[in-house]
This record gives sequence, structure tokens and C-alpha cells, in this order.
Amino acid sequence: MQKEKEKAMVNEMVAKLTSVCWDKCVTSTPGSKFSSSESSCLSNCAQRYLDMSLIIMKRFQSMNSMH
Repeated sequence: MQKEKEKAMVNEMVAKLTSVCWDKCVTSTPGSKFSSSESSCLSNCAQRYLDMSLIIMKRFQSMNSMH
């Protein structure tokens, strides 16, 4: 049951990351490849999103261990 919950959370996070970063970085009609600026933006956006998710998860874990 816990594995299914974790899998659903990861899928949700990937979908959110994709949506947020796509809207932010892809400003023109996409062709067969991303421009270098789009590619760089997508990479940076994904990294920031994952970093923040990790910080939030650690904060929740530390809050849970206090109780």
C-alpha cells in the first residue's frame, strides 16, 4: 500500500514539474528540437523544482520525527 502511495506521489510530482516547466520555458510552438535557451530553462526549472521538493520532504520528515 505504501509503495503505491509513493508511486502516485512521484507520478503527480513529475506531471506538475512537466506542466510548470513547460509553461515557463517553452514560449513558441515546439518543433522537432528545443532551442538552446528552452533546453537550458527546462533543465534549470526541473532542477529547482526537484531541489525544493527535497527540502519540503526533509522538513516534513523532521516535523514528523518531533511528534
